Amino acid sequence: MKPTQIAQAIGLTLALATTAHAQVSGGVVKIGVLTDMSGTYSDLTGAGAVLSTQMAIDDFMAKEKPSFKIEMVSADHQNKADIAANKAREWFERDGVDTATELVTTSVALAVMKVGKEKNRLLLINGAASTPITNEQCNDVTVHYTYDTYALANGTAKAVTKQGGKSWFFLTADYAFGQALEKDASAVVTANGGKVLGSVRHPFPGTDFSSFLLQAQASGAQVIGLANAGSDTTNSIKQAAEFGITPKQSLAGLLMFITDVHSLGLKSTQGMYLTDSFYWDLNDETRAWSKRFFDKQKQMPTGIQAGQYSSVYHYLSAVKAVNSDDTQKVMAQMKKTPINDFFAKNGKIRDDGRMVHDMYLAQVKKPSESTKPWDYYNIKAVIPAAEAFQPLSQSRCPLIKK
Repeated sequence: MKPTQIAQAIGLTLALATTAHAQVSGGVVKIGVLTDMSGTYSDLTGAGAVLSTQMAIDDFMAKEKPSFKIEMVSADHQNKADIAANKAREWFERDGVDTATELVTTSVALAVMKVGKEKNRLLLINGAASTPITNEQCNDVTVHYTYDTYALANGTAKAVTKQGGKSWFFLTADYAFGQALEKDASAVVTANGGKVLGSVRHPFPGTDFSSFLLQAQASGAQVIGLANAGSDTTNSIKQAAEFGITPKQSLAGLLMFITDVHSLGLKSTQGMYLTDSFYWDLNDETRAWSKRFFDKQKQMPTGIQAGQYSSVYHYLSAVKAVNSDDTQKVMAQMKKTPINDFFAKNGKIRDDGRMVHDMYLAQVKKPSESTKPWDYYNIKAVIPAAEAFQPLSQSRCPLIKK
C-alpha cells in the first residue's frame, strides 16, 4: 500500500471512529426524573426514585465504563399534568434530555407521553399505573415498566374474591388512575363470581374520606375496594378504623406499598392482601440491593423505586449496545433484550411498550409473625408474567396488528 493510501485509510478509520463516538449527542446521555417530590405519592416515589436512578447510573458507569457521560436532572411535577408537560418540553427542547422517567400519576404520564411522541424522546414510566398507557394511548416511544392496574386487580381482587369476599363497593380516586383500577378490579371480581354493589369517587388528592366511607358502609358490601394510592389509601384505612367500619367490613388495598404498611403499622394492616412488583426480602439479590438503598434512604424500597433502577439500567445498556441515544434505535434494542436483574427475571418489553414480568401476591403479616424491621409480607403466590398482565390478544393499542 502506498503512503497516500495508508494515510487515507488511517483518516477514514479515524473519521469512522469519531462518527461512531459522536452518535451519542454531545457525548452525554441525560436522564430526567419527573416525579412527585412533595405530595400524595412522594413517599413511594419521590426522593427514593431519584436515589435509585442515581444508583443505576453509578453502577452502570462502574461496571460498563461507557464512552459517554451520564447526567441526571430531576423535578417535582406536583401531580399536575400541565406542570409535567411543560417541564418535559423544556427538558427536551432546551436542555438536551434524552429520556424522561418515573412519571407517577396517570394524568402526568399521559400528558408527557404526548410531548415525548412529538419530540421523539423515550419515556420510562414506573409510577403511573393505568392500562390506557399501553392500550388506547400507547405510542412507540413509551415503556410501561413496573406494573399496571390490570396486574394489580388480577392479583388482589382475584385473591380476595376467592377467599369469600363476594360483594364489593369501591372507594375510587376521581381521575384516570382510580377509574382504570376500579374498572379492572370490577371485571376480575365479576369474573370470579363476585358482585359489585356500587362505588363512590373522592377528590384527588383527598384528606377527609368520612362521607365516602359512610356510603361504602351503608352498601353492606363485604369488601371495600380502595381504588386509590399513597396517602389517599393510608388515610382511608385510618378513617375506616376510626368509624368502626373495619373489621366488620374488609378493606382491599388495590395499590399498596411497603411504605404504606410501615406508616400504618402491622396492627392496622395485618391480613390485608396486596399485589406488588417487588419485595425486598424475596432472595439474596433483592436483599443486597435493598440494603444499599436503605443505607441511603433509611427505608426499604417500593416496587416503583426498584423498577426505576432496573428500567434506567436497561435503558443505559441499550444506549451502549447501539452506541447511540437515537430514540428508535434504543427502543428497538430495549425490546429485543431480556431483562434479568434483581427486579425481574426473563422480563420482556412487548411491542405495546408493556414490560411483562412476574408479580407477587402478598398478605401482610400479623405483628407476632414479624421477626425483624420491615419484615411485613408473606408471599402467598408468584403470578407468572403471562397471567399477571393483559394478553396482547386483548390489546387495544394501535401498534398491535391483529
